[in-house]
Amino acid sequence: METTDYLVPMYIVYAGCALALTIWLAHTLYKNGAVFLEEVFDRKEIAVAVNRLLVTGFFMINLGYAMFLLKSNEASSTTQAIEILVQKLGVLLLSLAAVHFVNVYVFWRLRRRNEVRHLPPPVVPQRHVPLEA
Repeated sequence: METTDYLVPMYIVYAGCALALTIWLAHTLYKNGAVFLEEVFDRKEIAVAVNRLLVTGFFMINLGYAMFLLKSNEASSTTQAIEILVQKLGVLLLSLAAVHFVNVYVFWRLRRRNEVRHLPPPVVPQRHVPLEA
């Protein structure tokens, strides 16, 4: 069997796995992120819109990066093809996890900023000072 013959099935399996992982992760993030985003943003429609935009960006980044990782030099055996496949999927998942945790951190910071904005004053006002015109 030629070297390239091992890569073609590996490419097909990789593309299928990358697509399935993307769809599953996007669905999970969309469903679970909705509750979190509703708390971060004051209006539900903004939270829904941001959630959809995040999922769209997730699809673009994930599938684009998966396609970027597709190319491989050679696989002279089934074992090498499987090793290449597993390595590519591992790199893809680790990269996506890093991006995911950066997103979670950013939204955590936004949530904290929102909480600070809505805190009551630290001391009850003692008197009212009129504004001078």
